[in-house]
Amino acid sequence: MPRTSLVAGLANEIQEMIRSGGIAVGSHLSAQKLADQFDVSRSPVRQAMELLAKKGVLELRENRGFFARTLSARARKNGAPASAPLLQESKAYQKLADEWLDDRVPSEVTEQFIRRRYRLTKAEVTELFMRASREGWAERRHGYGWRLLPVAKTPESFEQIYRFRMIIEPAAMLEPTFALDPKVLAEQRRIQEGMLSDDIGRLPAERLLHNGSLFHEELIKLSGNPFFYRALVQINRMRRLLEYRARVDLKRLQVQCSQHLEILAALEKGDVMQASFLMRNHLSGALARKSPVVLDAPRKRA
Repeated sequence: MPRTSLVAGLANEIQEMIRSGGIAVGSHLSAQKLADQFDVSRSPVRQAMELLAKKGVLELRENRGFFARTLSARARKNGAPASAPLLQESKAYQKLADEWLDDRVPSEVTEQFIRRRYRLTKAEVTELFMRASREGWAERRHGYGWRLLPVAKTPESFEQIYRFRMIIEPAAMLEPTFALDPKVLAEQRRIQEGMLSDDIGRLPAERLLHNGSLFHEELIKLSGNPFFYRALVQINRMRRLLEYRARVDLKRLQVQCSQHLEILAALEKGDVMQASFLMRNHLSGALARKSPVVLDAPRKRA
């Protein structure tokens, strides 16, 4: 199996998730779920898991798949190398997002233009644009090239995203098909309590932001309505465009985790109405603070 930068980066990220508790020891790893999370195909995820199995981080059980193992003391202490990127093209992807936010690239570009600008291969450019398309800020032009979209490019659009979430997330809890799942609630409680205990101070910003999005996506999935879930996932992907340029407000994240735990407590009691009320207050509070992140620099106007 060739050890590409993509595979190595995915392997490092999966190992970090196990080390930080994002993946519980003994749990089964779904290649499709990880592929969706990392916005890649299943093939490199599968290769990354095979690599981790050879290192003893994962256990491959016949006809059952891959399972997380307890990390060695050295691996728990050191984690993945800080310099290892999640994806080979992640630096170029973030660079394109950054330049688009600063209006340093045109709204209509060709793959050849991006290849030359960021010194990428044809395959890397294809994956870059497919990822941008999945995250909702790029679309293929009819006939030739790509168009970059102004979604989540300004504080105004970020506010519109939160207003949309204030409508669908509390409402999803009140759907007749909403069904509580103790396993989902327990897993989210474990993650949120872990963040409050010490994870906020030691996990990378990307992981902290992911945990926040995951909480909301797992709860809205309980509605049993796939359209609610898909809409929120797409909105969260759009939101990442601004988050590439942001620094995390740790105090805000502590408040966020505490509010998440209050929502979970209401759901654990079966009080869905109260949980819906708390969810709306939680999102409106985030909106009042403009966003859960503090932007490093003012955004240029077109």
